[in-house]
Amino acid sequence: MSLISRLALLAALAAAPMAHADAVSDALAAASEAYAAGDLSQTSAQLITATKALAEAQSGMLMALFPPAPDGWTRSDNTDMAAGLSMMGGGAGAEASYSTPDGSTITLTAFADNMMVSSMAGMLGNPAMMAMMGKTETINGTAFLNQEGSFSALLANRVLVQANGGTPEQVIALLGQIDFEKLAAFDKP
Repeated sequence: MSLISRLALLAALAAAPMAHADAVSDALAAASEAYAAGDLSQTSAQLITATKALAEAQSGMLMALFPPAPDGWTRSDNTDMAAGLSMMGGGAGAEASYSTPDGSTITLTAFADNMMVSSMAGMLGNPAMMAMMGKTETINGTAFLNQEGSFSALLANRVLVQANGGTPEQVIALLGQIDFEKLAAFDKP
């Protein structure tokens, strides 16, 4: 799709009636106005702003699908995850740490549509490759690579889920609370 086609699409999206203004629609509207005025530098800056705001919204959607802390556990969310991903090629991400009653900590992460996902896709998207890399565990119908207690899975070729820390039984129990179909389609209606 050409730059002009993209900008026309963005302008149409920005002009579409919105239930309320938000950072994405505001930046798209500003990009459309800047483009109409011939200011390509401002157009580019506003498109970057819209992309960043969209990634932050998607990161929130991922986080919302993480399970609550099990009874007796606590959960701490890393709210800076989305901002850090812009340095690694963009995309969305979420991270939560779960502390167990025995003092262990399990870190659960999900990355979507970024370079880390692309780099792991060849390994985690291929069951034969996963089997060569370590033990596999099926949790809620999803195959996870278990490398000495560090669990990884690829959902719908775009969402990388990882969990590590605690005992394998604790990690499996935590991952067992996740609806992986919903997580794979986290930003779709």
